Amino acid sequence: MSTVTTPDGTTIFYKDWGPRDARPIVFHHGWPLSSDDWDAQLLYFLDKGYRVIAHDRRGHGRSGQPATGHEMDTYAADVSVLTGVLDLQGAVHVGHSTGGGEVARYVARAEPGRVAKAVLVAAVPPVMVKKDSNPEGTPIEVFDGFRAALAANRAQFFIDVPAGPFYGFNRPGAEVSQGLIDRWWWQGMMGAANAHYECIKAFSETDFTEDLKKIDVPVLVMHGTDDQVVPYADSAPKSVELLKNGTLKTYEGYPHGMLSTHPEVLNADILAFVQE
Repeated sequence: MSTVTTPDGTTIFYKDWGPRDARPIVFHHGWPLSSDDWDAQLLYFLDKGYRVIAHDRRGHGRSGQPATGHEMDTYAADVSVLTGVLDLQGAVHVGHSTGGGEVARYVARAEPGRVAKAVLVAAVPPVMVKKDSNPEGTPIEVFDGFRAALAANRAQFFIDVPAGPFYGFNRPGAEVSQGLIDRWWWQGMMGAANAHYECIKAFSETDFTEDLKKIDVPVLVMHGTDDQVVPYADSAPKSVELLKNGTLKTYEGYPHGMLSTHPEVLNADILAFVQE
């Protein structure tokens, strides 16, 4: 397996496919998944001639399972190690959900020349949790419920999420894919319970407002209006307002996991943005 090692000794697994001299696209997965969640995108962009890279976040997938570092600053620092080892220049970074937060923090701090563009898909920025500065946010009790469900029976919780709100399979008339549900569960159970538990705080309470303000490169913000995990109104439009060069693309009725339920639409739109 291909891995890099961070300063605290954690191994980060990654995939690196395609010509080494091609333009790199780096994919950042959501909670509690792994780089395998990007299958439809990796194959699509590989076929288009790009160099595609995806890693498993620490505590997720095949990466190391340390006791510490399960917060956004360390996640972004781990990405810096990976991009440094691979010496990526002019890369496009694409992040889904929690991975979108990771992208925002990394890109805001990246060395000059490393990043050309970014894409935030159903992403957690600017901030999810309800507080005085974000009164439209999701109450902390919702995330406390996530933690309680994970601690009580992680295996069942990791069935309930994809079978319900993640892909919108709880909506009337939804075309349910058992394969997507099983893949979600399998990816989740590969990771560490402590990492998944602590990552709930990382994705729900981290405020990315200042990160978004610092980003100079073009950013495409993609979000579905029927996102039951990261509500549309409290995320995508607010992120675009904070970005210096942001573009909002809204998908009517699409769920949180729209990269998997509608890859033919999302992939083409990301490609068009990369080629601009």
